[in-house]
Amino acid sequence: MLEILNCNSVNKSYKTAENKILNVLKDVSLSITQNKLSILIGASGAGKSTLLHILGGLDKPDKGEVNILGQNIYSLKNHQLADFRNKNIGFVFQFHHLLPEFTSEENIMIPLLIANQKKSIAHEKSIELLKLVGLENRKMHKPAELSGGEAQRVAVARALACNPKIVFADEPTGNLDSKNSGILNNLFLQLKEEMNLTFLIVTHNPELMKIGDEIIEMKDGEIIQRVIAQENDK
Repeated sequence: MLEILNCNSVNKSYKTAENKILNVLKDVSLSITQNKLSILIGASGAGKSTLLHILGGLDKPDKGEVNILGQNIYSLKNHQLADFRNKNIGFVFQFHHLLPEFTSEENIMIPLLIANQKKSIAHEKSIELLKLVGLENRKMHKPAELSGGEAQRVAVARALACNPKIVFADEPTGNLDSKNSGILNNLFLQLKEEMNLTFLIVTHNPELMKIGDEIIEMKDGEIIQRVIAQENDK
């Protein structure tokens, strides 16, 4: 199986308001296999979101290496890293972060336009992705006119705009009710199977954990356990 991501001895610390050093990540090493749905769990403060942001190129480690598709992403200059992220990585956060002044269609088009795609191609792609997430009929609606579940599905579509190889999601169902959480969970599974996507998802949602190919558990800034799901358990 092809390894899409690995990190080696990643460390990250922050200064607290009292000027103390808080070690958030301690020599974390991890590899992620292509076309798998990996779930990252742990108590609040375990370091999950920090690790996710570092793996996705949003926050630099103090020490350590992150390789995606064989590229050490922190050896890149800032503009090169931004370009690499745009072309290879998708993000879904707990809050949808859609731009309020733009429609669903326009929000999805934005990453494509940043990547210098023609407007006509960006438009076609956005409609295709809205169909994929079941929201073609909401293409002209702005975020305030969408339900929480709909807005999050538009955010997923936006994350897929530039055909990423890996998608990072940080508590994507954290603000959704059980019905909309279920819709999103099924969508992740569908995308993995139909588009051969790779996911690394931070969650406390037990239903999302059930569909994962593996569960990675963190505690106090370290990975303490990895459990590979059996097919008959999923």
